[in-house]
Amino acid sequence: MVFRRSLTRELTFTALGVFVVLLAIILSTQAINLLGRAAEGQIANEAVTALIGFWALGLFPLLMILTVFVSVLVVMTRIWRDHEMAVWLSSGLALRDWVWPIMRFTIPLALMVGIVSLFIAPWAEQRSQVYAEILKRREEISAISPGVFKESGSGSKVYFIESYGGEHGAATKIFMQDMSDGKVASILAKRGYITANEDNERVLVLEDGQRYVGEPGQSDYEVGSFKHYSVIIGGNQKLVTPPNNRQAQPSSALLGSSDPALRSELVWRLSMPLSCLVLALLAIPLSYYNPRSGHAHNLVVALVAFFLYQNSLTLVRNWITQGKVGMASILLVHVIVLIISVLLLKYRDRPANTMRQTLKFFLHKH
Repeated sequence: MVFRRSLTRELTFTALGVFVVLLAIILSTQAINLLGRAAEGQIANEAVTALIGFWALGLFPLLMILTVFVSVLVVMTRIWRDHEMAVWLSSGLALRDWVWPIMRFTIPLALMVGIVSLFIAPWAEQRSQVYAEILKRREEISAISPGVFKESGSGSKVYFIESYGGEHGAATKIFMQDMSDGKVASILAKRGYITANEDNERVLVLEDGQRYVGEPGQSDYEVGSFKHYSVIIGGNQKLVTPPNNRQAQPSSALLGSSDPALRSELVWRLSMPLSCLVLALLAIPLSYYNPRSGHAHNLVVALVAFFLYQNSLTLVRNWITQGKVGMASILLVHVIVLIISVLLLKYRDRPANTMRQTLKFFLHKH
């Protein structure tokens, strides 16, 4: 039918716009946060792009669910507001006839949400944590930015370099302070670079500098000059084991598990595509707009319904994690919202009825 093709086209373009806007807002916020941490030397500069990508993949299911809900709500509200719905209804098209065109648009996106939540998002979470752990276990000097003082993780060393340059990524005008064994060693060098010895230990090699060693508050400092000075800054880096938190576990490892935390994670992933379908159906009756009133109260009601639905799912997931309820309990939330959606849809199919007549209709008392 004509209205199905036009509805699918409008939903598609609206969904693209909504998704791009939501993704841009969230990614820009995360990018500013990561760039600020990189400027302070907390993470390596080359890690920013990868961490943003992993983070976006993990957030994709929730973004897509919200995109579907908002797109259906906005498009259907516009159809009511522009009196197009009145034309379709007067032509013999009931509101329930809009369900299948909406579902035809939603089902492929729900399948995409299911694939990402079951397979891609756990992989992204695992790679993100492994990558972050690798960066954390690297010696902190690798994340130093020129002109920024950087303290080691143990707090016993402080590094400062003026700039990078020269061959092999050598740094120039280096300051290093080592506070260990009750003494403070301050080292100034013109150049320096990082290499590895035969034991695969990371070694900082400094050239043409001075070294000052002594106890704070004492005057007997040792002063010396050197042409080459080597400091071991990191041991043999072993491979990082995959993280064992539930968000990073592959879905195949969650099947048949007796751990309540892993079982709650499995049902949460399975709930993602169901939420997408149920919310798309709920958006149809919630999009009702009375052009005569001129108020968009339905948008506020829809927003409240979305947060109540998602918070209910989160609450039940926490109960499953704590072992208070079984895995099937989260299905009850979907069923309740689905029943509410169907009842609202039947109610909007008879908008001229009084409340008493509507109750009789639901109870089949004609």
